[in-house]
Amino acid sequence: MNPAPPATATESPYAWFRLVVSLALMTLGGAGMYSVTVVLPRIQADFDVARGDASLPYTLTMVGFGLGGILMGRLSDRFGVMVPVLGGAVGLGLGFIAAGAAQSLWQFSLAQGILIGLLGTSATFAPLVADTSRWFTRRRGIALAICMSGNYLAGAVWPPVIQHFIDNGGWRQAYTGIGMFCLLVMLPLALVLRRRPPDMPAPQAATATQPGAPPHGERPLGLSPGTLQALLCVAGVSCCVAMSMPQVHIVAYCTDLGFGAARGAEMLSVMLGMGIASRLISGWISDRIGGLRTLLLGSVLQGVALLMFLPFDGLVPLYLISGLFGLFQGGIVPSYALIVREHFSPAQAGARVGTVLMATLFGMALGGWMSGAIFDLTGSYQAAFLNGIGFNLLNIGIVLFLLKRARGPGAGHAQAVPA
Repeated sequence: MNPAPPATATESPYAWFRLVVSLALMTLGGAGMYSVTVVLPRIQADFDVARGDASLPYTLTMVGFGLGGILMGRLSDRFGVMVPVLGGAVGLGLGFIAAGAAQSLWQFSLAQGILIGLLGTSATFAPLVADTSRWFTRRRGIALAICMSGNYLAGAVWPPVIQHFIDNGGWRQAYTGIGMFCLLVMLPLALVLRRRPPDMPAPQAATATQPGAPPHGERPLGLSPGTLQALLCVAGVSCCVAMSMPQVHIVAYCTDLGFGAARGAEMLSVMLGMGIASRLISGWISDRIGGLRTLLLGSVLQGVALLMFLPFDGLVPLYLISGLFGLFQGGIVPSYALIVREHFSPAQAGARVGTVLMATLFGMALGGWMSGAIFDLTGSYQAAFLNGIGFNLLNIGIVLFLLKRARGPGAGHAQAVPA
């Protein structure tokens, strides 16, 4: 009979419990991403601005989210994941309260971009993903998928909840309530993450050459580490410009079609709810075929779903296509974290995962703004969908190139040396 693994070992019961807590924290932190998409029509009306200007708070939120991912990832590598998550809970709570009190679009945008994006939500994304990757080995793909499902679970839960409180009390009261709720719930949960991963040394043991660093001259996929990371960043921007069109503008799109904001919030909830299933299925698949092939599969299917938005604009077809879109693209972003862990050392997990995920978030920010600007120029979302399809094709091209390198000579992986 095999003895039970120690509490600090990978794949241990504590590792799974920690995964559940990370899932809860990411779900709560995801409110910062999805709240602004729900209030977009109200912001446009309340501050009397154009659709492109009303999309700016979302763009700043995602830019702050992405840049904050690098900062929080480095803090996580050095001090452990609990420190950035505690700070993120405070930033998120205060950010919602400040945004709810904003008297102009620029005040609302700064609260969204700095407090909610840069200092808040970012702490509940990249650091938790990197931390989870260090507590699992054989089941790393499915563990990452479960953790990152919190991002989509937030999208399934928060939009209808926020829309309900907006309809009954106004968007300002809804924002203030969310801020207070996040402070009360997230701070105690963050304390659960006090223990360090098995391959993570204490700060005083850290040296200039970290254990687990790849050997000198290591060339993942036959490329320099910097080149591979740059290609992954460009791919992340491209796929998420495409992904952002339905996710950011579905509520406004439904409002323009005459279906109302509530129907749009429901479609967003369906889309991201199906994304949860997609992430779990993709995690199971990625443990068998690897991160690159899983990324290619998701990118191709996302392109198919985007094409389906072009000829259909009825209520029932939009519900169906929204569900398919979520089902097709949910596994894309977790694939990047898995690719990083497959080809780079664990000692760099927080910073490198944070950088690549920053690129995906920058893509969401860029795509959210571009779609609004294209709408202002053309008066419809058809051109915005075509723009997303073009960026999706660029992503597919990069993944095909990397897969070709993976089959060629010298396509080595960075081997993790136990810390």
